[in-house]
Amino acid sequence: MYKQFSSIQRLDFLRERVEGRSVLHLGCTNHPYTHESIEKGTFLHKDIVEKASVTCGFDFDEEGLETLRALGYTDLYRADLEKLEDVGLDTTFDVIIAGEVIEHLKNPGSFLEGIKRFMHNGTELILTTVNAYAAFRFAAYALRGRGGVNEPVHPDHVFYFSYKTIKKLVESAGFKETEFYFYDIGTEHRPTNRWYYNMINDVAVKISPHLSDGVIIVCKLKNAP
Repeated sequence: MYKQFSSIQRLDFLRERVEGRSVLHLGCTNHPYTHESIEKGTFLHKDIVEKASVTCGFDFDEEGLETLRALGYTDLYRADLEKLEDVGLDTTFDVIIAGEVIEHLKNPGSFLEGIKRFMHNGTELILTTVNAYAAFRFAAYALRGRGGVNEPVHPDHVFYFSYKTIKKLVESAGFKETEFYFYDIGTEHRPTNRWYYNMINDVAVKISPHLSDGVIIVCKLKNAP
């Protein structure tokens, strides 16, 4: 199923996909924005826990995990996402979500290989990440890039992805793409964006969703029916 000609909202999409299912949430603390997202009401792990039948969360951020434990969240594991074979959990899930994670990892191939032990044949792996061709980022870079010094990118990102590059990555790791979407600037980010970047985005996305803020790819194991 493809929605190539319109953008969707990332958080709405993820909330819908976990309803009544067992879920593994990778990067569950939303580091370093744990407190901010909780206060703003945009904390994805909360929504997943409320909608899923079972939820486990993995993150390397111990401080963030302690914050969640103090709020009553359970089934949380400290995990190096590039060494998932070391996690002391032996179960599979219906849905595995890695939202805005893969662009932070130095070895995304190891990350994807490690995920397989938590998958059965029907498991959906959902990856979301920023779009290498996002129009408003091109505009921001053109207006204030200062020769690359002032690039509009998260300081911890080490990769950009597009449809072809993330598709190639998951296929080379033994997965098959089943769905692909573009997602628009989320309601949690619009208020803090400069108004003219939002305007540029909205005009560009109406012309072509391929210029949207980010991408979502849904995958299954390569040999799954």
